[in-house]
Amino acid sequence: MSSDSALTPKWYTTAQVAELLGFGLYKTKALIASGELRSLKDGRYRRILPEWVDEYIAKRAQENDA
Repeated sequence: MSSDSALTPKWYTTAQVAELLGFGLYKTKALIASGELRSLKDGRYRRILPEWVDEYIAKRAQENDA
């Protein structure tokens, strides 16, 4: 494996998702707490799968179209 190859993350931290969505950390944590954005607990930390971020975006887009 070459040292310049980028790895695709299997999951994101809450802070990474906040940055991806352009939200603040507090808003992202609120979305997780309300169940709007799925997450899992890994030890002390919350992790979010990339497909869960995609699901959230698709749901928001669908709600906007309705």
